Amino acid sequence: MARAGSAPVTGLKKTGSMSEFWLISAPGDKENLQALERMNTVTSKSNLSYNTKFAIPDFKVGTLDSLVGLSDELGKLDIFAESLIKKMAQSVVEVMEDAKGKVQENLLANGVDLTSFVTHFEWDMAKYPAKQPLVTVVDTLAKQLAQIETDLKSRTAAYNTLKTNLENLEKKSMGNLFTRTLCDIVSKEDFVLDSEYLITLLVIVPKPSYTQWQKTYESLSDMVVPRSTKLIAEDNEGGLFTVTLFRKVIDDFKTKAKENKFTVREFYYDEKEIKREREEMARLLSDKKQQYGPLLRWLKVNFSEAFIAWIHIKALRVFVESVLRYGLPVNFQAVLLQPHKKSSTKRLREVLNSIFRHLDEVAAASILDASVEIPGLQFNSQDYFPYVYFHIDLSLLD
Repeated sequence: MARAGSAPVTGLKKTGSMSEFWLISAPGDKENLQALERMNTVTSKSNLSYNTKFAIPDFKVGTLDSLVGLSDELGKLDIFAESLIKKMAQSVVEVMEDAKGKVQENLLANGVDLTSFVTHFEWDMAKYPAKQPLVTVVDTLAKQLAQIETDLKSRTAAYNTLKTNLENLEKKSMGNLFTRTLCDIVSKEDFVLDSEYLITLLVIVPKPSYTQWQKTYESLSDMVVPRSTKLIAEDNEGGLFTVTLFRKVIDDFKTKAKENKFTVREFYYDEKEIKREREEMARLLSDKKQQYGPLLRWLKVNFSEAFIAWIHIKALRVFVESVLRYGLPVNFQAVLLQPHKKSSTKRLREVLNSIFRHLDEVAAASILDASVEIPGLQFNSQDYFPYVYFHIDLSLLD
């Protein structure tokens, strides 16, 4: 049975621990259970890792051929699930914008933080019945994750389009006086409207030239209305002034203004257009606010679902790999190790390799002495160890 043995728990996550886990298994016979005890003693004394038993149910094994196929499929599904939960975590960051510090508290699995979920993992029999053939369990997980990915794409696409449109509108009100929208600056009272002869222009004047503008604007062209200028807005570089003149001298006035380094900004007051732009901004803001809550809730619920599915996939991988490695009848013990810190992972690896080298002398020798080339050895010694090993990395936002 998969849960054989009595490897004790030697502590859970403590503050400052790494967010990575090593999920390993060894055969469940007496000799190897003693090896696991030894591993617990050494890692505990040297403060290398915190170890917990990892319970995996007894699945229907089927044929060894089908297990080889499943091993391959689970490898791909593992990669897919991890990339999906990373995408979802990133989406939470993007949706939460101003509250980025609170992202972590929204990335939970079954209402608890991810480390607690992993260290207290229990197989969900209701969702993934262990009595079903393994192929069916894997298929259920694959379909569930594919559905979440499809929904994630459509929901985030709609929200991101909205966000982009809003950002573009906001950018228009953030630029300088030459480029920014003037809808939120000007008012009807600033203009002479509905006159057959007169028109009000907007002129951008550099700050150092304000005095020069006041002295000369009336004489830049014929037919400028005296005392018709007014400063209505400013930015770091200059000010936006109104000036009223006769329509027929517009071109002449523009030319003379340009010669004096005053810029006429092309803008004609259109109440309907201004109202439309303001309404569009209000609508987008309101739509974004309406979508924010439901989208964040959906992300939280489905991040949890996807994460739980991912850890079930890891459990399945350990089961399948252990049966392929250690043979039938099924008898192995899975243990979850949480390395204490980055600097201790090399030492932890050496401890495991020396304790379990008897499981695969060839692999152990090649790992302990990477310079030795063993003819005919097909595996990459970097990720093959004498014991079954899978990595779980919870730093999803890096």
